[in-house]
Amino acid sequence: MSETQPILECRNLCISYTTRSGEVPAVVDFNLKVMPGQGIGLVGESGCGKSTVALAIMQYLGSNGYIKSGEILFKGRDMREMSEEELRSIRGSRIAMIYQEPMASLNPSMKIGEQLMEVPLYHEDINREEAAQRSFEMLEAVKLPDPTRIMGAYPHQLSGGQQQRVVIAMALLSKPDLLLLDEPTTALDVTVERGIVDLINEISAEFGTSMIYISHNLGLILDTCDRVTVMYSGEAVEEGTVQRVFTHMRHPYTHGLFATIPLPGTDKNERPLVPIPGQLPLPHERPQGCYFGPRCAFFEDGVCNGDHVPMSTVAEAEGHYVRCARYADVNWEDHDHEAVATKSVKSGKTVLQVEKLKKYYEVEEDPFMAMLSGSEARQVKANEDLSFIAREAETVAIVGESGCGKSTLAKVLMGLEEATSGRVILNGKELGKTDVRSREAETVNSLQMVFQNPFDTLNPSHTIGSQIGRVIKKFGIETDKNKIREKVGELLDIVKLPREFANRRPRQLSGGQKQRVGIARAFAGNPSVVIADEPVSALDVSVQAAVTGLLTEIQNELKTTLIFISHDLSVVRYLSDRVVVMYLGHIVEQGETEQVFAPPYHPYTEALLSAVPIADPEVQQKHIVLEGDIPSSVNPPSGCPFHTRCPRKIGRICETDVPPVKTMEAGHKIACHLEDDVLNGMEPVITMPDDAGEAPQNAEVG
Repeated sequence: MSETQPILECRNLCISYTTRSGEVPAVVDFNLKVMPGQGIGLVGESGCGKSTVALAIMQYLGSNGYIKSGEILFKGRDMREMSEEELRSIRGSRIAMIYQEPMASLNPSMKIGEQLMEVPLYHEDINREEAAQRSFEMLEAVKLPDPTRIMGAYPHQLSGGQQQRVVIAMALLSKPDLLLLDEPTTALDVTVERGIVDLINEISAEFGTSMIYISHNLGLILDTCDRVTVMYSGEAVEEGTVQRVFTHMRHPYTHGLFATIPLPGTDKNERPLVPIPGQLPLPHERPQGCYFGPRCAFFEDGVCNGDHVPMSTVAEAEGHYVRCARYADVNWEDHDHEAVATKSVKSGKTVLQVEKLKKYYEVEEDPFMAMLSGSEARQVKANEDLSFIAREAETVAIVGESGCGKSTLAKVLMGLEEATSGRVILNGKELGKTDVRSREAETVNSLQMVFQNPFDTLNPSHTIGSQIGRVIKKFGIETDKNKIREKVGELLDIVKLPREFANRRPRQLSGGQKQRVGIARAFAGNPSVVIADEPVSALDVSVQAAVTGLLTEIQNELKTTLIFISHDLSVVRYLSDRVVVMYLGHIVEQGETEQVFAPPYHPYTEALLSAVPIADPEVQQKHIVLEGDIPSSVNPPSGCPFHTRCPRKIGRICETDVPPVKTMEAGHKIACHLEDDVLNGMEPVITMPDDAGEAPQNAEVG
């Protein structure tokens, strides 16, 4: 194939779905060209049509989806004219897809080896021995430890990161020409994500594979792609090289997306994030002219709502296209979204105190086998000697990889689990040994929680108003029905939802709206402490900006203490006042946010910071990839819990001795064997541009 011929080309593609209410135009007038070895990013809010484009390329639109008009050319041939047999031969061999959830691609009842071997056995004329050897070699190529064991394992016996690497291996077995990746790292820890991204880059370079990378994480697009297409309401609104679009964006929607990202330099009080106003229009309710018009700060009547706006070439840049009637009239250099600074509230007295907290679980074993082996019951050491405080009106972030003990800590604080030893003191009362059913109503009311997935905690058969009102009544805030109704309305006002939402049920709300309801319910009893467990990780960046801003406003008004559990260090840096870094049940570092995000670091914190994808080409970042998986908490390593993966390990002392907790400066503590001069001599992981006094151009919108 000629190097000048595209691997894939979408020409004026229109995709629709047939529903009971009629045709739903999901994608309109979409164009895309992918050259050999090129990586293309598709970005935009949920519902903008990114995944629909990918499914159309795979010809997986389902029984009610169809390509209304346009073409999808694969190596010059229109895929709509291919027979089912031809399409089956192409899928999985010439075009492969990696999904967000790896278990969607893995059969839980089949061993990994058998599933991998199916690919070459189906698409190529080879025997089982050759297929097994190819599968083994590909597992090695994706850097999975002990490929022999992986080949004989079932999917549930692997970690999430290992499952995703297996899916990548499966997709690459036939050396496809085109790889589609639909949010492949969303559910993974930031360190695992970094390893997967590096792996994808290495393998695509080695095999010359072209990629279409779908993500809402603009930092990942910067790390993996050559060009980017920004989608809004089913159409492309901006396209160009990643470097050009990220530094000289020309569509108001692209500017709006960057205004919602917690880039270095943003601050929850001084430079807060700016959510995009309004909602993405439904396909059958798209406005006349520019689809983004109702949400755009530069909308001009008669210009933006006339004829449908075509894609135009940006005058000063070849290969940069924008769908905006007024882009040439806006002074983008001076443009800044209106970020209204909020008054920060000083932290007050200590509200929550955790002292030497331990939480162990007994591992149940078969009694007969335990008797034969003579072994004692094993323990999972989920939390080990945790000590920290949280003050009034303060946000304390708890960060670390999956399995580090963050959620166990939240359960102990909430009374869903009892501490094995140690103390949890809330407003002077000791709660570590008291489960939630034994706690006084006042204590339960004082400690509330916002969950990651609000739909799991909302009763689908009850209205929003009744669910919030139940909390108000149960904790004795109000007992009169009319006053409860008024209080519900006030809470909906606080979380910026219309009061009529009180009569709606959860299914009638979007994900961001349901999360706002969860926040309203958590704050219904004026709690002194709210634990937020990954409250924004499943939300679009614009909704995420709105929810984090909402949490800050409510916290400042009510002086509530917020325990913010997250693996997203960008959000943590933006939102928190202090940070507690956990690894394998231990606290390895804690301090004020600026202390933790600047050297000296614990080596684990250093690695976490290096793995954070930052959507700013001007920011320099050290590159540290942790090898191996987090050890089992059933059999944790002796000495320093991090020594098995630590790139700064200094010798046997790390394996045998528990590291001392060093106070680097007031409030900043690091548990590490490294000498003080080594810690103090560390270089910054993240370096801003030389003109540090001003935010980079693409960060101005924040």
